[in-house]
Amino acid sequence: MSKTTPGTLMLTKLGIAFDLHPYAYDPDAPRVGLQAAEALGVDPSQTFKTLMAEVDGKPVCVVVPSDCEVSMKKMAAAFHGKSGHMMKVPDAERLTGYKVGGISPFGQRKKTPTVIDETAQLFDTIYINAGQRGLLLSILPDDAARSLDAPFADLTA
Repeated sequence: MSKTTPGTLMLTKLGIAFDLHPYAYDPDAPRVGLQAAEALGVDPSQTFKTLMAEVDGKPVCVVVPSDCEVSMKKMAAAFHGKSGHMMKVPDAERLTGYKVGGISPFGQRKKTPTVIDETAQLFDTIYINAGQRGLLLSILPDDAARSLDAPFADLTA
């Protein structure tokens, strides 16, 4: 497994510290984020999943705890929109350059407006996909937000 992804390259170029955490990816897991948290022995609420969605027809990225669901209403409001829905898998993969199960908010092919769930601020570090299946990175929440130019907001249902 390569430890270099567009996401890790982006963070390195920005001079932002992070640590890598490989784990055994289970493609049959019903919820990949929860499986990753369990494999690494990390609290699921500290492990964040990256979801690609659309608000008023425009692509957006949300980063939320792996043990939570996104509120479409709150997500739309966070992007000053009216309605939102999840992006189709092929569209998400094409837009980000990553495969579902390995989508990172960092180093996406096309920069997409991003919001991070406010609960990230409760932790010293959070775990987010590094850009490939079976590889998370740990990062300070404020560093994640700064590198993505992403505000924190209440996003969960």
